Order: sequence, then structure tokens, then C-alpha cells
Amino acid sequence: MRKDKLIIVWAVISVALLAAAGGGRVLAQATVRQVANGQELKVLGIINTRSEDAFTMTTLNGSDRYVVEITPSTSVKSNTKGIFRGGKHYEVSYLLRGLRIEVEGRGNDAGSLVADSVRFNEVDLRTAQSLESRIDPVEQQANSNTGRLTAAEENAKRMSGQIDENTALANKAQASADKAQSTADTAVTEAERANTRINGLDEYDPIKTIVVPFATGSSTIGPKGRGIIDEAAAWAKTQDRKGWMVAVVGFADSTGKTAANKTLSERRANAVIGYLVSKHNMSLTRLVQPFGAGVDDPVASNATAAGRAENRRVEIRLMKNRGIAGQ
Repeated sequence: MRKDKLIIVWAVISVALLAAAGGGRVLAQATVRQVANGQELKVLGIINTRSEDAFTMTTLNGSDRYVVEITPSTSVKSNTKGIFRGGKHYEVSYLLRGLRIEVEGRGNDAGSLVADSVRFNEVDLRTAQSLESRIDPVEQQANSNTGRLTAAEENAKRMSGQIDENTALANKAQASADKAQSTADTAVTEAERANTRINGLDEYDPIKTIVVPFATGSSTIGPKGRGIIDEAAAWAKTQDRKGWMVAVVGFADSTGKTAANKTLSERRANAVIGYLVSKHNMSLTRLVQPFGAGVDDPVASNATAAGRAENRRVEIRLMKNRGIAGQ
């Protein structure tokens, strides 16, 4: 459903941009930026115009415009996430108008940005291809119509009785262009918001970590631990919890065997989850896969009794999903 909505939004963009293209209003808002010779720069934006060995791009907020040069050594790839997943190489011909890209490179003596690499999302590529297929035939038709309109205007100038009518038509066309520009600005904003939500589904921001202590060799939550959880739950109810997720990780000190400590840390994590669900009605849909880390990742030295007490713990990690929260 989100993908369908995104395609619809981009369709609105294509129509609105075509309506405003005659006045060049979208690009006119951006300031052309010069890149100092040798300066390294990374820019995220959208391709506006394209030639054989260069293109112009505007930053996502529409404030700045750069001239980007392409060389035979420029790397053009998709930007696929994942530790064992690499991006796919593409020819420079895939750098289409309307494609959202990330460019890294250096400035030259002409003030242009010479691209070392160009990265883009394959979903954005398919959207740009769809947009390109709509723009080309419409632009050709618009150019043809412009030629016929110019001839008609010349004839109208010879007819004094048509001057007032032509003026009224011109004013109406300007009003339509202004309205189309407003529609284009709104559509771009909505498209960026939709892309941000989709791309943010696997990104989290930490909110708070609650530490619950445990006794040696025990997975039972003591009075102190229950009080800590109750206090944190009361605080959470006062917050805007849209997009919140909960990760519960158990730990153990170095006392005993490693395998036994691993199992003990898992029981501690499950005990905390059970308390959150039964006492505070936490929804399981907010729960990230629980984990028992055993003796890994100690917060203090296991050489002292005080340090071992700090390591016998469960961490309740509150996080916000960027995609769900719409950030």
C-alpha cells in the first residue's frame, strides 16, 4: 500500500512539474553553488537537467543547485543496505531527471563537482524511469504547441480587436502556472515525507535504557528491580510513544560456567518481559527479539564484588522507529 501511494504521489509530481516547466520556476528558486577546486563534497539531491557528460542537481530542500560532471571513472551504483549485499553497477545513462541521488566528488577549476561516485535507491530509479517516460512525449507536444501558439500570437497582434483578449489569456495562463508551481511544491514535500517513512523502517533512535539488577545465580526480579520497572513504566505513560519499540537484553557476571551464564541471562530477560506484559500490559508487537548476552559486554570489572553486581542485570532499551514515528 505504501508503494502504491508513493507511485501516485510521483505521478502528481510529473504532471505538476510539466505544467510549471515553461516558466522554469522550480530551478529558479535554487542558488547555483560553486565548489572550490579540490574541495571534497557529498551532496544529496534530485537531478534536474541532463547532458552527455554532466547534469545539474538541486538539494532536497530546493535551496542549492550544483553542476556535476561525469567522467569515465565515475562509479554509478545502487545503494543497497545490508552487510553482505552490494550495490549494482549501472551505466551513466540511468542518471535520469527526477532521480534522487547521492554524489561524492571534488571541485574543479570551473566550480563544478566532478563525481567520483553516484549512488541511488533502485525504487527511486524505477520512479524516475516512469517519470521520464511521461515527460518526453509531453515535452515534445508542448514544444509543438508552443510553435503554433507563437504564430497565432503574431497573427493576433495584427488584429487590434484581439489585443485585450490575448492579454486576458496571458493572465489566465500565468495564474495556472502559479497554481501548478504550488501543486509541485506540495507534491515534492509529500514524496519526501513518504520516502523518509519507508526508508526509516529499519532505523531506530535510542530514547532511554532502564537497568534492572539481579542477585547472584537468580533470574527472579527482586523488590528493587520491580520498583525500577514500575517507575519507568509510569514515566513512559506520560510520553508520546508513537513508534516506540522495546529491546530486552539479559546479562550475567563471570561467576560460574559460560554456558550456564548464557542460559541464566536469557531467563532474566524473559522474567522482565513477563513482568512488563503481566503487570504493565506491554504489547508484544512493540517487543524486539529478546536476547541473553551471558558474560559478554560487562559494564564493570568482574574482579570485584561491586563490579559483578553491576554486571548481573537486564537492560530495557527504549527505542523509536523512525519510519513508524514519521520522522
